[in-house]
Amino acid sequence: MPYAIEAIGLRKGFKNKGQDSSESWTKAVDGLDLRVEEGDIVALLGPNGAGKTTTLMMLLGVTEPDEGSVSLLGHPLPAGRTAALERTNFTASYVGLPYKVRVREILDVFRSLYGTKRQRVDELVEALGLGDFLERYASQLSSGQRTLVGLTKSLMSDPRLLVLDEPTASLDPEVSERVRHVIRTEHERRRFTLLVTSHNMADIERLSRRVVFMARGRVVADGSPAEIHAKYDTTDMESTFLKIAQEVSRR
Repeated sequence: MPYAIEAIGLRKGFKNKGQDSSESWTKAVDGLDLRVEEGDIVALLGPNGAGKTTTLMMLLGVTEPDEGSVSLLGHPLPAGRTAALERTNFTASYVGLPYKVRVREILDVFRSLYGTKRQRVDELVEALGLGDFLERYASQLSSGQRTLVGLTKSLMSDPRLLVLDEPTASLDPEVSERVRHVIRTEHERRRFTLLVTSHNMADIERLSRRVVFMARGRVVADGSPAEIHAKYDTTDMESTFLKIAQEVSRR
C-alpha cells in the first residue's frame, strides 16, 4: 500500500542565544522516521517540547529539515510541495482568521479557492454547528468557534491528506464529541488519511488507529492504542501518556 506520508531521518535544530550572547542549539527533532499508509488515522502524541509541531511543519513543507527527506502523497518535498498540497489540508488552533471579515465570507473565499459546491459547505456548517455565528466577524468569535471555522475550512476541500493540530482546542466536551463524530463520519465516507495531534486524550482514544508517541524529538512508542496500553500495562491513553512521559524524564 502506498504511503501518504513518508519521512526518513528528519532532524531539525534551532539556535538559542543566551543573555551573555553565547549560542547553543536545541534539537527539536532528532532522527525521526514516520510512514503513514493512505487511509490510515494516526495520532502524533507527546508532551510539550517533544517536537510535534516542528515535525508537522516539516511534513507540510513549511520548514525544511536540516537532514532527512519527506514525501507527501508520492511527491518529494520541497520540489513536489505544490502538487502535494493540492490534495492536502491543515488546520490548527493557532492559525489566524481575518478579523474584519464575517465567517460566511471567509468560508465563501475558501469555497471559491477550492472549487467546492455550496451544498458541501452547508452540510459541514450544519454538522459542526456554525449556523448561529455565520454573520459574525472573526474578531467576535470565541477561541472554540475559531477552531470550528478552521475545521470546516480544512474539510471542505475533500483532501486526500488531512492534518489536524488540536482539532478540539477550546471546545467544551459536548462540542468536542460532535467534532470527533464529524471527523469519523467524513473519514468513513471519503477515506482520506488523517494525521492528528492533540492534548485531549479523548481525541486520541476515539479517533486514532495508531499512536506515535514522541519525546525529545524522537519516536519512543508506536502502535495501536491497544498495543501501547498492553506494552505499558495501562487501560487508557491518559495513563499511558503519563507513564511514557515519566519513563522518558528518568532517562
